[in-house]
Amino acid sequence: MPPDLSAYLSVSTMTLATVGADGYPHAAPVYFVADGDLQLYFFSIEGSQHARDTAASPEAAVALYPDCFGWQEIRGLQMHGRVRKVEPGPAWQRAWELYRVKFPFVAGMEAEVKRNTLYVFIPRWVRLVDNRQGFGFKQEWTLP
Repeated sequence: MPPDLSAYLSVSTMTLATVGADGYPHAAPVYFVADGDLQLYFFSIEGSQHARDTAASPEAAVALYPDCFGWQEIRGLQMHGRVRKVEPGPAWQRAWELYRVKFPFVAGMEAEVKRNTLYVFIPRWVRLVDNRQGFGFKQEWTLP
């Protein structure tokens, strides 16, 4: 059973890593929200590099971590999974509500947000790294 991940899911930004058709890796910081199933939702412009990459191959990785300035405080989540678009409907609306709670400033930006595409990252593998529990401490699990 995974530990409580709420501290990691409360950070504002995740790093999304993809690979382009040219074989080069790409990493982008994006605001995100998480649902109760550890699915991570983010908005992006459909023509962005990571959107083009995941359209060609949905495999991606993410990293979530709070700021820290000492090696003893390094902690975070690393995940592998897949990215897909979320079409308008109940799932889109639930994600939008989560987004409005986490990022209240978007309430006045609904028109701008709706010009973007909602994506979901669905993890299959998760690694928790937490140097507070000892140098190099790791815990891993897979999700169904």
